[in-house]
Amino acid sequence: MRKTLDRAFKSRVFNHFHKRLDVGKVSPFDAEIAGCLASDAFCPKCRCKNVIFFSSVNYNPTSNLDPSPLLGTSFEERCDFDDSEALDAGKDVNAEDIVDANYEPKSGCHFGESDDPDEDVESDEEMERGDANAAVELGVLDLFDRSREDKENKNEPLEEARDESGHPMVRETCKLIELRHMWNQKLEGELRRLLRRLNSHQVSAVLRSQSDERIAVNFFYWADRQWRYRHAPQVYYTMLELLSKTKLSQSSRRVLRLMIRRRITRRPQDFAHLMVSYSRAGKLRSAMRVLNLMQKDGCAPDLCICNTTIHVLIMAKRFEKALRFLDRMQTVGIIPDVVTYNCLIKGFCDANRVGDAKKMIREMPLKGSLPDKISYYTVISFLCKEKRVGEVRDLLKEMKFKANLIPDPVTYSTVIHVLSKHGHADEALEFFRESEENGFRVDKVGYSAIVHAFCLNGRMEEAKEIVNEMLSKGCLPDVVTYSAVVNGFCRIGKIDQARKMLRHMYKNGYKPNTVTYTSLLNGLCRIGSSLEALEMLNKSEEEWWTPSVVTYSVVMHGLRREGKLKEACELVMQMLGNGFFPTTVEINLLIHALCMDGKPGDAKKFMEDCQSKGCTINVVNFTTVIHGFCKEGDLESALSLLDDMYLSNRHPDVVTYTVLVDAMGKKGKFEKATELVKKMLHRGFIPTPVTYRTVIHRYCEKGRVEDLLKLLEKMLGRQEFGTAYNQVIEKLCVFGKYDEAYKVLGKVLRTASKSDARTCHILMEGYMEKGLPLQSYKVACRMFHRNLIPDMKLCQKLSSKLIAEGHSGEGGWLLIKFVERGLTLPQHQ
Repeated sequence: MRKTLDRAFKSRVFNHFHKRLDVGKVSPFDAEIAGCLASDAFCPKCRCKNVIFFSSVNYNPTSNLDPSPLLGTSFEERCDFDDSEALDAGKDVNAEDIVDANYEPKSGCHFGESDDPDEDVESDEEMERGDANAAVELGVLDLFDRSREDKENKNEPLEEARDESGHPMVRETCKLIELRHMWNQKLEGELRRLLRRLNSHQVSAVLRSQSDERIAVNFFYWADRQWRYRHAPQVYYTMLELLSKTKLSQSSRRVLRLMIRRRITRRPQDFAHLMVSYSRAGKLRSAMRVLNLMQKDGCAPDLCICNTTIHVLIMAKRFEKALRFLDRMQTVGIIPDVVTYNCLIKGFCDANRVGDAKKMIREMPLKGSLPDKISYYTVISFLCKEKRVGEVRDLLKEMKFKANLIPDPVTYSTVIHVLSKHGHADEALEFFRESEENGFRVDKVGYSAIVHAFCLNGRMEEAKEIVNEMLSKGCLPDVVTYSAVVNGFCRIGKIDQARKMLRHMYKNGYKPNTVTYTSLLNGLCRIGSSLEALEMLNKSEEEWWTPSVVTYSVVMHGLRREGKLKEACELVMQMLGNGFFPTTVEINLLIHALCMDGKPGDAKKFMEDCQSKGCTINVVNFTTVIHGFCKEGDLESALSLLDDMYLSNRHPDVVTYTVLVDAMGKKGKFEKATELVKKMLHRGFIPTPVTYRTVIHRYCEKGRVEDLLKLLEKMLGRQEFGTAYNQVIEKLCVFGKYDEAYKVLGKVLRTASKSDARTCHILMEGYMEKGLPLQSYKVACRMFHRNLIPDMKLCQKLSSKLIAEGHSGEGGWLLIKFVERGLTLPQHQ
């Protein structure tokens, strides 16, 4: 087969070459093809001659050279290769070929250009198929075999990983990767030669040495595409382990799929790494579907994958399922260890079942697993958050005497930090003194935590005493400690004391950082000195500190609260110029302030400027500006901005249409309002209760009842709203249009609910106030006819009015209806 491919390929290429040679049109690229055919170059996927040498020849696809028509096809078409056939035959397939079936080599260096792992939106049928609400599949546990696991562990010891990070070739490879942005063909060739000399441990060391896991992923796929190189299984295991520490679940999934296709042995921990990556990305349901993939793959579970599953279930707030999974794994013979119980203890604490967590700690020795310090720390942290110090002390005694775990500096540091974090300063200081009595020396980190707790509570005198104590014991405060004190003074409005502390920092040789200055600027904005804060922010370069996005946001909100909107907008532009982007919520707050100040035009210009500088603008921002125009009565500008939303691919929502309908109704333009409602329904938007109330209010206000009823029929056809007609009657009564309300009464009395009775009572009271008791009597009669009992006191009042006006028959009949239904009338005059 390979000889046939070679012969067919050579004939096609040589015929093309000689044909061009005959007409005298031999290009440099054709000469390179001839040179490749004369050399020993061959395709790594099949042994046909390889003409894909863009990275090693001086060919530019954008030039005027006429390449061979053969190169217009995809890589697989040129080699007559099908990756599915190769999988069946046991052949190897490059990673890039699996990711992109239409792969075409690019000219020059392309490391990291198209290998973004998050660009893979292709669904994985093994993990994405199935009902989203299906229960967790536990069938993978049935694959567990204790005898087979013991045999595999005995006969196949794991190879110990060697640390090759200091090897010269590893360091040289990392240097070349760092120069990837200025790569040329020569540098890529050097990296390619280095790659072929590296063993699996050294390639793994290169992957571990990358500061960004995305770069490691790009290098992984670039290396896999190279000629005469193939990743060893150890490299795949390392890549999955690195990705499990990130949220790059798509990359982790692709690596595991590649292992399955290349028939590389999959271990349970490899599936566990994928589960952890999914859980870090917040895709907990996808993480659980990995078990289905593991079951289809025939990989037997072990304790590692079981612990990971329990951890993911607890993160997903599925604690009862985690307990059922524990029972199932014990049934098949997988014995839980201390890690398993620690996960369950955390689950108990998250469910506020600290009693069960304590009980599990006490039962662990009976189940063959002794609790460790993490078991106790988990419960202690929960008790510290709840300020249950007495139970913390009891647990520390139990930890010491029953579990033989002596409290150490880490124990006290954990308690102090958790208490301080939640503002329990006195309790934290109490454990701090106890730690000193036991001979443990607390470092500046512990001191800083207590100082921060006192500052959160505004107790600055105690915080200053702790700082003085640090100085007296030779434990010098650091910038974190001073920043906490500065923030504390700013929280209680003592800006002068905060400035004094800032000068004290410089005096002691500590340079205030961004957090320190942000706290000071926030304090200035709190007392209404936002312009001073802005001036200090503009002098940041002179003071040798760099503002952060939080720093800009603090000053911007201070200016906005003081009504200095022009300065706030200019600060946002400055912020964008320095590479910081405010959130859509922050932008909307400023837009809303401009609209409330009667400047919707300025708000629109500010929004457009933000959008032109790359800031994210959503439908809420547009709706706020539209509402501003509507408030000023500029409906043309509002409708024009609605068209701009479609042009900028920001489709309006139901709130946008509701705002416009309200403005149109307020101006009496009901034809345009009706058209907008129909357009909203046509686009598939569901009317909200606010939409119904808005439409009903505006149409009833102007007496457009017929138009309103027709429009309500269309709206109710899209989304049922039970009290729509009740609101119509009640709103008409508010505007004194009782006759129109009486005409709609038939639509309300269809259901005979309590809300319908309330509506009828409102109409009856309205008629009585207007001096029309007979009309009110008719409403009561219609209620009795629909077996809806009106209010007895209201009917007695109505009966009295009817008798007083000479309608004694109607008044008596109304009271008789109550007696007929077995209701006792109270005595009345």
